[in-house]
Amino acid sequence: MRMTSDRVWDRLPGLSAAGSQTAAASEAVDRPGGLSSVSLALLPFLLAAISVPAQTVETTAVVEKSVEGARRFPGELLPFFKVTLEARVSGFVETVNADRGSAVTAGQTLVRLSAPEIAARVAEAEAKVVDAASRKAEAEAKLAAARSTHTRLKEASRTPGAIAANELILAEQQLQAAEAVVKSIESAALAAAAAVRPLRDLESYLDVKAPFDGVVTERLVHRGALVGPGSAQSGLLRIEQVTRLRLVVSVPETEAAGLVIGGRLRFRVPAHPARAFTAVIARIPRSLDAATRSMPVEADFDNGRGDLAPGMYAEVDWPIRRAAKSLLVPPAAVVATTERTFVIRVSDGKAEWVNVKKGVVSGDLVEVVGALAAGDKIVKRATDEIRNGSPVVVSVNNK
Repeated sequence: MRMTSDRVWDRLPGLSAAGSQTAAASEAVDRPGGLSSVSLALLPFLLAAISVPAQTVETTAVVEKSVEGARRFPGELLPFFKVTLEARVSGFVETVNADRGSAVTAGQTLVRLSAPEIAARVAEAEAKVVDAASRKAEAEAKLAAARSTHTRLKEASRTPGAIAANELILAEQQLQAAEAVVKSIESAALAAAAAVRPLRDLESYLDVKAPFDGVVTERLVHRGALVGPGSAQSGLLRIEQVTRLRLVVSVPETEAAGLVIGGRLRFRVPAHPARAFTAVIARIPRSLDAATRSMPVEADFDNGRGDLAPGMYAEVDWPIRRAAKSLLVPPAAVVATTERTFVIRVSDGKAEWVNVKKGVVSGDLVEVVGALAAGDKIVKRATDEIRNGSPVVVSVNNK
């Protein structure tokens, strides 16, 4: 059973006036070979009959004005210094003088290593220094005797016949030989002393000291462990300086201009939701990360009271001061979907989706960047149900 075409159209609200025309078109289609110039001629009437009615909307104008506000960016608190202490020489852990949570001071010995072979090499080198000093003293005594003999014979040679002619020559030869021996031993003593210095430096590496004031955050070894460059374990302790912290904020490209060292940043952390903290901008790389198009800016925070800890997440209020005026719209005028963010401009009775990027909130308006101009009329309360290109009518109550 099939309902006739005129009854179908009669049942559609507002379309009964076109019933006779649509019925004729329907009959023409129903008849074999009936899709002809008649139905084609009636096609505009059909389209007009089923067209989407215009939606009534309330509009507002895009505002242009100077903006000063703040945007909230995520940040991270990091220790000012962080280091893993490692063994520079191979040896066994003899003592560990600090553990997780221990406060340490710069220069404090934290780990003592034992390396008997290094001690033996130092002792051998020092013995050579002592031996060289002993031989030098003996050679200098012989040199003094040879010099005395040479002086005495030289004085005696002034008296004819007092000494044989070759005695003075022999004394001079003995003096020169003694001087040569002393110089040789002095060179050997210097070489022995030079050999001791690097060995003592090597021995000093057995005492692993704190490079700065801080806190031990992790202990990696225990007494008796074999550590060193040639072993599987080289790390000993991890130390962080927590009295000063680095607040690292990734600033988007659009907000990176005008950064000034010394500027103050307010931030909050989830651990203290009711408190605001202040850090001072200290390091600006002046280069954007190619992957994120953002600039990692570092600010210093004085954590002398220990309120915060490295690794905490921070929400940073980033001050915004535009060099030029910005465009602002009501927040409800901005539609955000999974694919785009846009406002709906009303132009010639049509809805036009205009892609925008949201900026800072200024009072009851939000900054937008897109292909808009001051004074453009946009839908005040926009939704994606108002389709792009659909007809719209401005409400008579529009203000």
